[in-house]
Amino acid sequence: MWKWLHPYAKSEKTYQLCGALTPWFSLLAFGLITIGMIWGLLYAPADYQQGDSFRIIYMHVPSAMLSMSVYAAMAIMALVGLVWQIKTADMAVSAIAPVGAVFTAIALFTGAAWGKPMWGAWWVWDARLTSELILLFLYLGVIALYNAFDDKASGGKAAGILALVGVVNLPIIHYSVEWWNTLHQGATITRFDKPLIDSSMLWPLLINLVGFGCFVGAIVCQRLRNEILLREQHRPWVKSIAMKVAGEK
Repeated sequence: MWKWLHPYAKSEKTYQLCGALTPWFSLLAFGLITIGMIWGLLYAPADYQQGDSFRIIYMHVPSAMLSMSVYAAMAIMALVGLVWQIKTADMAVSAIAPVGAVFTAIALFTGAAWGKPMWGAWWVWDARLTSELILLFLYLGVIALYNAFDDKASGGKAAGILALVGVVNLPIIHYSVEWWNTLHQGATITRFDKPLIDSSMLWPLLINLVGFGCFVGAIVCQRLRNEILLREQHRPWVKSIAMKVAGEK
C-alpha cells in the first residue's frame, strides 16, 4: 500500500497526475452526459404511472449516488491522511468536500421537486431523506472544520476525523428503505438480481451516472491542483510555474 502511495506523497507528482487526468475526465463527462441526457429526456419512453415526471431520475439518481460515493472517497483520503500522514490526502479531503456537498444539495432539491407531484409534499421526515440531509450537514461540517484552523495541517486532521465518523451514515442511507417502513421507494438499479427498471430507461441512466462521475473527477482534480498550489506556494516548483505563467502573459 505504502509503495503504491509513496510517489503521490509528493505534491508535485499529484499535481502532475491531476493535470493529466482532468482533460480526459472533462471530455468523457461532456460526451457521456450529452448522450445520456438526450437519450433519457427525449427518447426514453414515459413511465406508465408517473408519465414524463420520472425523467428527473436522470439528474436525481446520479446526484444521490455520487453524494454517497464521493463521501466514501473523501473518507478513504481522510484515512490515508491520518494513518500514513500524507498531506496531499488531507488536501484531497478539502478538494472533495464542497463537490460532494453540492451533489448532495442537488439530490435533495431534485428529490423534493420529484416528491411534490408524486407524494403531494416537498419534504417528509422520511428515513432516506433525513439521512441524506444529515449527509449534507456532514459535508458542511468537514468544510467548516477545515477552514476553522489557520494551520491547514491541523484543520485537515480535524476534518478527516469527522469525515471518518460520518461514514456510519452511508449504510444508513443505502439500507434505510429496507430497514424502515419508508415513504421513499425501494432500490431499483442497485439490486443484485435484476434492476426494477426497463432497459430502455436504465441505459441512459447508467450513461449519465458514469458521465457525472467523470464530471466529479474533473472538478476534484482541478480543485486539488488549486489546493496544492495554494498550500505549496513557497516551494520552488510552484514558483517556477508562477514565473512561467507570468512570462506567458
